[in-house]
Amino acid sequence: MSRGENLDSIPTDLILEIFSRLSAKSIGRCLCVSKLWKSMLGHPCFTELFLTRSSDHPRLLFGVKREGEWLFFSSPQCQNIFGKSSLLVTADFHMKFSQDLGRINCSYVSGLIYFPSMQMCEFRVICNPITGKYAILQRITYKEVRSFLGFDPIDKQFKVLRINHKYYKNGYVHHILTLGPGKMRWRKIHCPLAHVPFREEICVNGVLYYLAHPTDGAYVICCFDVRSEKFKFIDTNCFCDLPELIRYKGKLGAIIWKYDTVSGRCTVELCMWVLEDVEKQEWSKYVYPLPENSYYYSVAGVTAKGDIVFVKNLTSKPFYVFYVNPERKTFQRVEIHGNHEVFDSKNLVYAFVDHVEDLKFDVMKKTYAATYISPPEQKPKPTCTETSSREDHQGWTLTSSRKDHRVTTIAHPQEDRRSFESINKFNALYLDDDDEITVAQPRQDRRTRGNISKFKAQRLLDDDEFTGVKTTSIRPPEQKCKPTSTSTS
Repeated sequence: MSRGENLDSIPTDLILEIFSRLSAKSIGRCLCVSKLWKSMLGHPCFTELFLTRSSDHPRLLFGVKREGEWLFFSSPQCQNIFGKSSLLVTADFHMKFSQDLGRINCSYVSGLIYFPSMQMCEFRVICNPITGKYAILQRITYKEVRSFLGFDPIDKQFKVLRINHKYYKNGYVHHILTLGPGKMRWRKIHCPLAHVPFREEICVNGVLYYLAHPTDGAYVICCFDVRSEKFKFIDTNCFCDLPELIRYKGKLGAIIWKYDTVSGRCTVELCMWVLEDVEKQEWSKYVYPLPENSYYYSVAGVTAKGDIVFVKNLTSKPFYVFYVNPERKTFQRVEIHGNHEVFDSKNLVYAFVDHVEDLKFDVMKKTYAATYISPPEQKPKPTCTETSSREDHQGWTLTSSRKDHRVTTIAHPQEDRRSFESINKFNALYLDDDDEITVAQPRQDRRTRGNISKFKAQRLLDDDEFTGVKTTSIRPPEQKCKPTSTSTS
């Protein structure tokens, strides 16, 4: 019996079971083996099986911000560790984003990291920190915009909520973008209360929660249902200060640090509220005393088993993580061993609990935008010519979701070394508010930036969807060659 016949005799269920025990990185390599493997490993049944198995081994994800770049690590999330005197785990390095990522912090949603502001508020980026794959959603051309990534667990859909709350011709405007195959465009939605988002968001069971300040009134907690795309608002009268929102056992939680001095000694308490009923706005309150040195720690989140995870705000050696379970009244310190130079100095740390490897982003990588870019394999050195023919330039091929729609654009080969870099080179087209196809270009050097930082295709015939079936060519403006010095006698 031949080797091919032996492979064919293995039941499909057994093959999928074997594949489900691999890591997400290994699955990514297997997707490139053949069309059969890509179809089999990209099937929803396998992605759900992989997610179920990965959920049994959650990890603690770290994002370290150092001088304009983000580095991502993960370590095993400790379970049933109480009773041990000490514990040491190793943090594995996964990926790095370099260059200006904006001043707004990253957020975590269902296995993905969302950067709402990159490169001077021009780009929004979603990435899978384990596999290193990412997608650039859009280039923002105006300021005062906040956007949030949410996930609908019922329909298995990611959506981006965008709020333009200042310097916009129509005032406060809300848009929603559904990520997935086929056409993608921003849709305007109605919000009954004009408000300005404040602080970061958190997504709990398909609902986005974030603090907001209405144009007239006190602070509220905005509740946006990702599936129905409806808004609700919760009063914050029960809080003595603005809280930090967390996820607690499938419910919305809010925490406030309380500091006091008793008999010359500083005391620290963690006050936590849990939203029991959204409609009635009923909260349960818990107060937990903490050690004095808790000043230097922040709450990373609450695990599925109810352990509150405290992480030090700055990297150091040794670097510790604390697990506190209020119900069992247990406390455990875990040392995180990282073989990376980033732990040698003090850098900001953001941590996310219950991280599991998920294949949703890997399978949908080419469908996060209506059109994607396949970059050239090698960047040639820039040459100056007098012709603007496509054959004389190195180009990028852009393939639309429609088979009969193909766009070719010319990419400027020279980039500033400080431009956005990552493990994978991937840009994306997007539909802006005027339904024009726009290429999001990386930052150019000031000497060669000119007018080539943004190209636009001709306006589509239909304002709502792709209707053009003709091939469209986009050319950058002609550039004048710099005079070259030659020796003459």
